[in-house]
Amino acid sequence: MRLTALGVALLAASAVHAQDVDPQEVAYGEYGSVESSLSGAPGDAEAGANVASTRGLGNCVACHQISALDAAFQGEIGPPLDGVADRWGEAELRGIVANAKITFPDTVMPAFYKSTGFIRPGDAFTGKAGTEPLPPLLTAQQVEDVVAFLMTLK
Repeated sequence: MRLTALGVALLAASAVHAQDVDPQEVAYGEYGSVESSLSGAPGDAEAGANVASTRGLGNCVACHQISALDAAFQGEIGPPLDGVADRWGEAELRGIVANAKITFPDTVMPAFYKSTGFIRPGDAFTGKAGTEPLPPLLTAQQVEDVVAFLMTLK
């Protein structure tokens, strides 16, 4: 019985990943909004705060000031994210995190859920161009987690 429960749990976990929207298949609205979850699962605001403040993940604080996070050296390049959930809805925030250039064509913000169409991707420290499709900077679930976190910033 215990092995059956473990098997069911593994199938459920793999089913969540099977529902991820491929980065090339994301349906953006006219102004860049993404209405549907990219992972098929709700975001976790606590995990999103971790992504936003971790250098090897989203590292939102490198460019944005987020008072809710206890992170040193917060950025001033992008707009402050305090109150962002009062300015944007969930679909708009999902689109901005996934690929901000659709909403703001001149932004320097990276597309966190994109795998093709790059201008100058590098292949680590080899000096050679990367081969597309490249893995997105964040997973579908990490995008959902960041959006859940941003929705707490009112």
